[in-house]
Amino acid sequence: MVQLRKASHTQMKHWRRHLHQHPETEFDVIDTAAFVVQKLTEFGVQVHQGIGKIGIVGQLTKGSSTKAIGLRADMDALAIQELNQFSHKSLNDGQMHACGHDGHTSMLLGAAQELATHGDFDGTVYFIFQPDEEHGAGAQAMIDDGLFERFPMQAIYGLHNMPGMPAGEMAMNSGGVMASEDNFKIVIKGRGGHASQPHHHIDPLVIGAEILLALQTIVSRNIDPEQQAVVSATEFITDGAVNVIPSTVTITGDCRSFSEAVQDLIEARMAQLVAGICQAHGADHEFEYNRVFWATINTPHETQAAGKAAVALLGQEKVDLACRPKTISEDFASMLRVKEGCYAFLGNGVDSVGGCMLHNPHYDFNDDILETGAAYWVTLAQQELNLSA
Repeated sequence: MVQLRKASHTQMKHWRRHLHQHPETEFDVIDTAAFVVQKLTEFGVQVHQGIGKIGIVGQLTKGSSTKAIGLRADMDALAIQELNQFSHKSLNDGQMHACGHDGHTSMLLGAAQELATHGDFDGTVYFIFQPDEEHGAGAQAMIDDGLFERFPMQAIYGLHNMPGMPAGEMAMNSGGVMASEDNFKIVIKGRGGHASQPHHHIDPLVIGAEILLALQTIVSRNIDPEQQAVVSATEFITDGAVNVIPSTVTITGDCRSFSEAVQDLIEARMAQLVAGICQAHGADHEFEYNRVFWATINTPHETQAAGKAAVALLGQEKVDLACRPKTISEDFASMLRVKEGCYAFLGNGVDSVGGCMLHNPHYDFNDDILETGAAYWVTLAQQELNLSA
């Protein structure tokens, strides 16, 4: 393993626990961004602020090559009340680093310090610290603000901790590695009234129940079995009462897939089913379908590069180069739509420290993997910006 010097495990652990105690959400990562800027400045890295509202890019150039890569970490936390009782638990009520972005930021800071102080490469490394990953808006905000025009790079790489996977092991694959996320809202407008006289009404509950069942035919009877897709209705809301048939029913939910063609098919088929069933019952309706996250699609060459660095660092037995795609979603997907790159997973552990799943009020990032993550970034940067290449 690359031996990190100044960016020691103890130092990164201190940074990580500080960030965990002071979580911030969405684009309101003011103190977190200030902390990142302070550290990058201390390391001698050139800092660019305010990209995509509050995003940060640290620029480190050595030698004369025009080659450049980007390494990205996310800074935002979640609106979750932390239930842990350890000393570094959140001090901000209703906010928590329940996805490990505190660890991601600390690992990239550790890599920045090591590369600035001892890195041996020819070219430029861009350290990208992104806001609002959780709501899927931060990456696109940075892109719209000229991320790739202002900081020209040949490729970009991302990394996420993964509970349930052995600590310090890595996984990735070429192609779809995480799913898109689309949200839908169906409003059924019937005619409500007294529950004792249903023949006078247009019952949106019955119509909604029919729609709920019909939605489950989209994947089973419309999507190629070799493709992956999930359609889930998650809320069924009415304005009725115990003796009142409602006038309105609202159904909301979530769809996941790995290609835009499948997204298009789900949206079109859902619209047809809702319109047809409502028309058959004489009800009006509204239908919304919003694409929140794109599918995360790794490019072949960059996945090979990421895998090579991981194997060099950890050994073949600790790296899965053909991991199964996951139906979770990631804002990094927006960056991969316009730039070649690879998103990889780093095991957070299967025990009580790292085994609790993401977005859980008892989750905590496993400090034992900080050095592995930072060393991976250093290895990848020096490999891709090799002096002899």
